[in-house]
Amino acid sequence: MVQITLPDGSQRNYDAAVTVAEVAASIGAGLAKAALAGKVNGQVVDTSFVINKDSSLAIITAKDADGLEVIRHSTAHLLAYAVKELFPAAQVTIGPVIENGFFYDFSFERPFTLDDLAVIEKRMTALAAKDEPIVRRVLPRDEAVAYFKGLGEHYKAEIIASIPAGEDVSLYREGAFEDLCRGP
Repeated sequence: MVQITLPDGSQRNYDAAVTVAEVAASIGAGLAKAALAGKVNGQVVDTSFVINKDSSLAIITAKDADGLEVIRHSTAHLLAYAVKELFPAAQVTIGPVIENGFFYDFSFERPFTLDDLAVIEKRMTALAAKDEPIVRRVLPRDEAVAYFKGLGEHYKAEIIASIPAGEDVSLYREGAFEDLCRGP
């Protein structure tokens, strides 16, 4: 039995381990659709996160401050996805959420122009409209390094290699694009 304590103090009991998405769905269809992530025992996690012990849980939606950060984080990945489709030789480097938005650095043979940026934005809109599922997988750090080296993504491999040995790495795939993720 897993007991989930919600922000209002109410508790829900589940016979077995449950995902954030399943808890949201058990509360209501509207919340399930609006759920972007969850905060389990104070840690922001994606909706596929499995809760296997008694925990506190807040469902994060676009109305929450944490929701804005999740949206910005996801949009950064969408930007990288669009750039890789349009400019396959571009290497994805680092792209964190910042106070007023997000950014992503790319290594490419030339700087992107304003015309490039317009095309990238259009591609992002088209990719978002496809509403492709985002799938998480976890790899041991060294496997993730080898994976990104095999893709020719040397900057990503270097970033992952800086993670302590023995740690797992979360990768998220949307369509044909897969990226490292250090957040939800």
